[in-house]
Amino acid sequence: MSRGANKPTSAAPVVLPSARLVLPVRPRRLRATAAIREMVAETALAPAQLIQPLFVTGGAVNEPVASLPGVSRLPLAALGAHCRRLAALGIRGVALFPKIDPALKTADGREALNPETLVLRATREIKAAAGDALLVFNDIALDPYTTHGHDGVLSARGGDDVDNDATVAVLAEMAVLNAAAGADFVAPSDMMDGRVAAIRAALDAAGHERAGIMAYSAKFASCYYGPFREAVGAGGGGGATGGAISKAGYQLAPGNRREALREACLDEQEGADIVMVKPAGPYLDIIRDVRERAGVPVAAYQVSGEYAQIHAAAERGWLDLRRTRDEALLAIRRAGADLILTYFAEAWARDYA
Repeated sequence: MSRGANKPTSAAPVVLPSARLVLPVRPRRLRATAAIREMVAETALAPAQLIQPLFVTGGAVNEPVASLPGVSRLPLAALGAHCRRLAALGIRGVALFPKIDPALKTADGREALNPETLVLRATREIKAAAGDALLVFNDIALDPYTTHGHDGVLSARGGDDVDNDATVAVLAEMAVLNAAAGADFVAPSDMMDGRVAAIRAALDAAGHERAGIMAYSAKFASCYYGPFREAVGAGGGGGATGGAISKAGYQLAPGNRREALREACLDEQEGADIVMVKPAGPYLDIIRDVRERAGVPVAAYQVSGEYAQIHAAAERGWLDLRRTRDEALLAIRRAGADLILTYFAEAWARDYA
């Protein structure tokens, strides 16, 4: 064997092309400048597509919500000025959620049918201050009013079983009271069977045929609702410790895609003017499914847990708050949401005013 026979041979030198690539299609041409990127953007977001959730308290001062940075429960006296500011930013809707005095809570949630309950007084305050410039979407469910924290009346079977038909009767009456107070849309978030049809019939019979229904159609039994339950003082069901109650008997299982579409289609057939998917970010595929089938506008709720986790990561320096917020909202729009309920609404509209 000759000397050097086991030495590796040298690799062939890399020869770079001497001329530019001949590419008739260069997609980067449409990304070359900010002006081009803005002109050809496929998805856009505007303040009028955002709905700001508002928490209302019967107290006299703002009450910050610890798990929702920048969010406070607002007293009645502050609602008018706050809502005028939202309208001036181009936001066209607010969704109201009351924090009820625990002394007023009962097992059957009867405070929801009090003509002077907190959310009805808040509705009248907002409509007097902002008029038609700001639409009011009122939650129709019993969880803020019940001692057990469920969205309806418990059945005689006990445990976490909610009596569907008895609950629907209460919700229909509740919806009429909210429409009479000036709510532009009632928003049943309970997930009871048949409640949209019952509410539509009750509204029409009471002369509120102009009041719309935004149905929480595909509302999942999600762990992302914890900060919201703190904000309204509703017990159990998915907070930081998991909650003491289960709403799986009426909210959707997170893995069920076909069932979500079925619920949305049923709500549209029963008379819903807008159907909703909740939460939004973890369920972009559901938003797209519903958008492709629904003949009415599709709303998506970027829920409290989605908002809180973006803030938490930003506080630790792991994410840029504004850029992460904007990307998350744009993704929800891209998936097919016509409207987005988000706690970021005011801040986003102010940044882009």
